[in-house]
Amino acid sequence: MTESTGAAGNTLGADFPREGRLIGIDYGTKRVGVAISDQYQKIASPLHNYQRHSRLADEHFYRSAAREYEAVGLVVGLPVHMSGDESQKSGEARKYAAWLSKVTKLPVGFQDERYSSVQAEALMMQANLSPQQRHARIDMMAAQILLQEFMDRRAEETAADTPPLNPPPQAVQ
Repeated sequence: MTESTGAAGNTLGADFPREGRLIGIDYGTKRVGVAISDQYQKIASPLHNYQRHSRLADEHFYRSAAREYEAVGLVVGLPVHMSGDESQKSGEARKYAAWLSKVTKLPVGFQDERYSSVQAEALMMQANLSPQQRHARIDMMAAQILLQEFMDRRAEETAADTPPLNPPPQAVQ
């Protein structure tokens, strides 16, 4: 399993794919929000609110989703305290991510998800969605937000590490 740089100080391995669809996971004990990226890892879109069932049914759901969307990696939201320290839920999310990686045979990255549900709720309130509509969408919207933040952060890190195409001319002495 591969891990991303985040609140817990993890680093992504060089083998984590930079192209291809990623599946974002907003972990929950009863319901899981699922989002998907485009193949260039630029745009995340909400996909499902998955109601967890049995282990066998859950394995089937994730394998099918990974195959249908031709996913190359998973990004799991990591619930951390406001201080950035990991919580008990962080440990649960890491175990779930390890299980997902085993089931789908895909590498996993983590994304700090401290504000994803709050952001999702605010966006849906701005869209004048009813409380029932917000409840029906909150988890997949949170998954979309954490996946988008993961991809944006990686793009910024790549840009910072890439030298300019036309470096300034060197002074001749």
